[in-house]
Amino acid sequence: MTPMMEQYFEIKNQYKDHILFYRLGDFYEMFFDDAILASRELELTLTGRDCGEEERAPMCGVPFHSSEGYIGTLVSKGYKVAICEQTENPALAKGLVKREVIRVVTPGTLIESDLLSDKKNNYLCSGYMSQFECGVAFADVSTARVFATFFCGDGIDVKLRNELGTYSPSEIVLNVTEKKLGGELADFMHMTLGAMVNDNRGAQFDYEGSLERVREQFGANLREDHLENKPIVSALGALLFYIEETQKKDISYIKDINVYQEGQYLEMDINTRRNLEITATMRTKEKKGSLLGVLDKTVTAAGARLLCNWVEHPLLNVGDICRRQNAVEELADGYILREEIRELLSNVLDIERLVTRIVYGTANARDLRAVANTVAILPELKELLASCRSDEISALRDELETLEDVYSKINTAICENPPVSIREGGMIAEGFSEDVDTLRLIMSDGKSWISRFADEEKERTGIKTLKIGYNRVFGYYIEVSKSFTNMVPEDYIRKQTLANGERYITQELKDMEATILGAADRVNALEYEIFCEVRDYVAAASTRLQKVAAILSKLDVYASLATVAVKNKYVRPEVDKSDVI
Repeated sequence: MTPMMEQYFEIKNQYKDHILFYRLGDFYEMFFDDAILASRELELTLTGRDCGEEERAPMCGVPFHSSEGYIGTLVSKGYKVAICEQTENPALAKGLVKREVIRVVTPGTLIESDLLSDKKNNYLCSGYMSQFECGVAFADVSTARVFATFFCGDGIDVKLRNELGTYSPSEIVLNVTEKKLGGELADFMHMTLGAMVNDNRGAQFDYEGSLERVREQFGANLREDHLENKPIVSALGALLFYIEETQKKDISYIKDINVYQEGQYLEMDINTRRNLEITATMRTKEKKGSLLGVLDKTVTAAGARLLCNWVEHPLLNVGDICRRQNAVEELADGYILREEIRELLSNVLDIERLVTRIVYGTANARDLRAVANTVAILPELKELLASCRSDEISALRDELETLEDVYSKINTAICENPPVSIREGGMIAEGFSEDVDTLRLIMSDGKSWISRFADEEKERTGIKTLKIGYNRVFGYYIEVSKSFTNMVPEDYIRKQTLANGERYITQELKDMEATILGAADRVNALEYEIFCEVRDYVAAASTRLQKVAAILSKLDVYASLATVAVKNKYVRPEVDKSDVI
């Protein structure tokens, strides 16, 4: 085997049940069985590569800059993808470039907005089961939201199935084997939910090993009695372990958790949910025509997801129900207030998912601008809510932080319309960095010098068709057509012969090229450094941003329900427990 193939197999052996995207230059390459499988699933051309053995290794690849769609296709078909990157600069490497897996992409751990539905959560589930008790936890990694519950006694498999039906996770991690689960429950996970099941990961569900990890992660958001609940802690510990194992990033940004118990929400089995057409119709399986389809007039993606969660988890506590009713009633009675809130919220982008990408270091400058544009509406929104009197909306207003520091940091550093790439400059606003502005001036003057140089050379040589060009191989060059090559002066150095002409350089031209390209390299590196500083600043404010996102989504839901109530002439029902025995 060649050294590169030895490195490939060393990494591949750690991820035997994954498709390994192995970075080679500008491509992610796949070899042997992975290549054969990926070429079939992605409809790629299967080629070969010398590997040191008699037969060439089967190979196929995808460009790294457009790999997201290919990865999404594989994950949607039930595969796990391990992304192996070059972890050192090839230009500085001595011998073989170091590589390692930087992330594992699975159905339940997607964070890419293009691979997720805006209005639907994507849940990863972790379930701890024993004979008479079960703890189950659900996390949407893209929004950092976690839910957990516990049930015991007879029929826990039925209760688990109902809970899974509520969240419809795309991936499930279990402490038992599918065989031990029983065929009916296993079939439900695979066939009804279409979930990927990772079973018998027993060591990750150790209560003692999970306790401190869970306490550290969620802090004051978990009560002491939650921490004493072995099934819940075990499920949460395995959930955190799996997220860290796949994402290979600090996941301290995941703080929001809702631990609920039996009786807190109205319990419905999966058949009841289906027959009531709560989130989808029975015939078409679509949202349109369902209860959610009627109620959803939200204007933000996070609001749509929250409303779906509320509809799937009807409250039972009368006080909580009345608190929500009061909020809806206030907005239903206040047409101007409601419409102004909805108008402001229509400018809100998906901060929940943007924050996750920022924390993971995968966000670009456009993502930062999206955060700034959303944060920009907060002062006006807070002022707009000043007149509200309902307990719920008043509390949301008082908790709403306007995040002026985050807005100022992004707005002063990042230009209004930055490029997608974060490595090629053009991101930093003019006036933010004196060094960036100076280097840009050098580049601008250099290009003006090139134009003047071309005019001067035409005048000096008499070659009216002379032109200056540039490519990555030769840099800047002077191009002269065949009919004028006899007029080329002696100080021109021939670099390339073409069918219709010749290309030359001069020492003066190469000196200016070094100045221009040197400035370009330095400004790109400096802009990237500044961008990372701004991104890290925003990442450090992730908890504050998540809290704001939660408040905005609640306001969106209340405004949506109020809009529907007015439009459909709904009457507020009186809710009490007088008939409960």
